Amino acid sequence: MRNCVPSNRRVTFLLCAFRNKYVSIVRSPFEKKPTTYAQQISLLQNRGMIIEGPIETEFLLQHVNYYRLSAYWIPFQTNHKNHAFKSDTRFSEVLNLYAFDRELRLLVLDAIERIEVSVRSQWAYHLAHHHGPHAHLDHDLSVKRDLWERNLDKLSNEINRSDEAFIKHLKSKYNEALPATWAVCEVMSLGLLSRWYNNLKPMPTRRAIADAYLIDEKVLESWLRHLSLIRNICAHHSRLWNREFTITPLLPRTKPSTLASQCKKNSRKIYNTLVILIYFMDVVCPKNNWREIFKNLAKKYAIRLVEMDFPCGWEDFNIWKKK
Repeated sequence: MRNCVPSNRRVTFLLCAFRNKYVSIVRSPFEKKPTTYAQQISLLQNRGMIIEGPIETEFLLQHVNYYRLSAYWIPFQTNHKNHAFKSDTRFSEVLNLYAFDRELRLLVLDAIERIEVSVRSQWAYHLAHHHGPHAHLDHDLSVKRDLWERNLDKLSNEINRSDEAFIKHLKSKYNEALPATWAVCEVMSLGLLSRWYNNLKPMPTRRAIADAYLIDEKVLESWLRHLSLIRNICAHHSRLWNREFTITPLLPRTKPSTLASQCKKNSRKIYNTLVILIYFMDVVCPKNNWREIFKNLAKKYAIRLVEMDFPCGWEDFNIWKKK
């Protein structure tokens, strides 16, 4: 094997799952060197991109990483190997997509915040009323004790790190392992809330939380897991616009009966997420104008919604019509 591989390359051995044999992959050493802003502009021009204002573009590249923007100009390329751009591709078009994606993330975060606060409230209310103020300390309510222990450790760490005045007050006044559900829920992340709901045993409490949104408990479990991923993507300022997600939401079958028909089956992009957000918003904030804000945003930037997996005729779906 050594005689077959150039000395300046590294060989990595991987286990092939299909044949149960070791195969070798030759990886090239990383030899790229950093480029100046001017060199980055020249590189784009050499690949066929039109730079309308070099000075303005250089200023932008000082504050928005070239590598970050590269995800937004991939759709404009004719050849991904040599990165050649389609004719008449302009830097302003790439910047337009980037600006749209930024505003989309902020809009999505706005909806997720409202949903997260609502589900926290339902979680705390039903646990406390069905099982007592400190129901989160009862491992018998969980499917898997080891998961409950990990969730409890995470919650305890959040409580100990919190500098919220109400947490400090409760810790100084009461002799308890952790504050009551209605207090601890205020420092829970959406990810932890999702994991806690997922680990609740099938019982009236779990169903009651889902019933607040008129959906099946398995659907709520899936949606919380998916929205936790979406929130993290938004919070880290990552691309949302045409991304394919690793965790996709379960589409409802009967509750509500018409929603699945307004989603897109087998989609891994943002369209179904937006439908879910609108549905949630109509429940927790009935007078919202979230769908209209999104429509105006898409029109403002003249976005091709097909790249977000919007189906044909989506504007005629009830979920997208103004309430």
